[in-house]
Amino acid sequence: MIDLSANDDGARKLRVREFYLGRQPILDRNQALFGYELLFRNEPVGPALVTDELSATAAVIAHASQLGMERTIGEARGFVNVDADVLLTDIFAFLPPQRVVLEIAGTVVATPELLERMHELASHGFQFALHGGHEAGQTAALLPLVQYVKMDVHHTPLSTLMQLAPQFHQQRKKLVAEKVETREEFKNALDLGFDYFQGYYFSKPVIMSGKKLSPSQLAVMELMTLVTSDADNPEIERAIKRDVSLALNLLRLVNTPAVGARQRIDSLGQALTLLGRRQLQRWLQIMLYAEPSKRGHSMTPLLMLATTRGRLLELLASRLRPREPHAADVAFTVGIMSLMDTLFGMPMYEILGQIPVIDEVAAALLDRTGFYGELLTLAESLERIEELDHQVLPALRELAMSPEELVELELAAFEWSDNVVRYAL
Repeated sequence: MIDLSANDDGARKLRVREFYLGRQPILDRNQALFGYELLFRNEPVGPALVTDELSATAAVIAHASQLGMERTIGEARGFVNVDADVLLTDIFAFLPPQRVVLEIAGTVVATPELLERMHELASHGFQFALHGGHEAGQTAALLPLVQYVKMDVHHTPLSTLMQLAPQFHQQRKKLVAEKVETREEFKNALDLGFDYFQGYYFSKPVIMSGKKLSPSQLAVMELMTLVTSDADNPEIERAIKRDVSLALNLLRLVNTPAVGARQRIDSLGQALTLLGRRQLQRWLQIMLYAEPSKRGHSMTPLLMLATTRGRLLELLASRLRPREPHAADVAFTVGIMSLMDTLFGMPMYEILGQIPVIDEVAAALLDRTGFYGELLTLAESLERIEELDHQVLPALRELAMSPEELVELELAAFEWSDNVVRYAL
């Protein structure tokens, strides 16, 4: 624990600001997961949820620390947005220095006091990211203290990127391309030597035509058909045995702490009995997103997004319809299936032509209508920075849910998703 209380003069009051918590993946050049940017809002758009001693960023950090940063970022690195007010407070004792990058807002002015504070935080192990949009003088003053430079590749002219990228690389800074929204922007950033990438293009990639299911994915789909048609366990067991990787992963799953077997389970028959049909169907839905060549190391953005989204919808349905236990299962299915168009590279209506679903699920997936459609719209809005204000607030009002409740459920969904990917696949 770092004691930074000497920097709190007791008189500084940070204005109260509404916040939401979300994650956007940051990938390396091989599109493997490197970290997450934790997303906050600074505009006062609703009733205060925290005391006037903390800014929204400080409140979320404190909240996340109580639940554990592991639930928020798993084994990845967390990029946390900070402004001058936050940098000069003593909230950083809540964060693991080696896992967190403090992302400096573009409005920060490099005062002597701020630079001294950054030196102090760096001595404790914190790293810094700087937005390339700072004024030249401010960039020059802050640059020696930062390890990462983030550049908006969507709004910055390519000629400017071509000029600046070599300069930052020459100073041994890691370059992060943010707001990557198209394949062309990703390719340009790769060609310019950017080290990391973030943007909606990676969270929800464009649908590519002509993609075929792998043999393992076909096996999963066949198993899902057996499970939903109430086939008996011996028939399901025979189907699983035809795919060795599925059999091994099922045995891994039932022997994880999350399932809670009291003794080691070594047979598929025992595993099926212990897991039950509901959990088996859920596991199969998740397995579709695990690349067969990377099982056990499946930290792909699409897998993480699908599991987090499915769990968040399940928790939302449980909170909003506590007397309808089946609603949570339906919501989970909607969340997982909402990314299958990307996974399979085909339109959703074609997928639903092959996988029979109830009318409420179809309405949610095709038109974003009905109760489950509202939940899905909320989850999708949380994943896009620019929609947090004008989409999330109306959705919360429609669902009669407070932002504080939403943050709690999001953190729980992050933790569950991380555990599933880490232990069950």
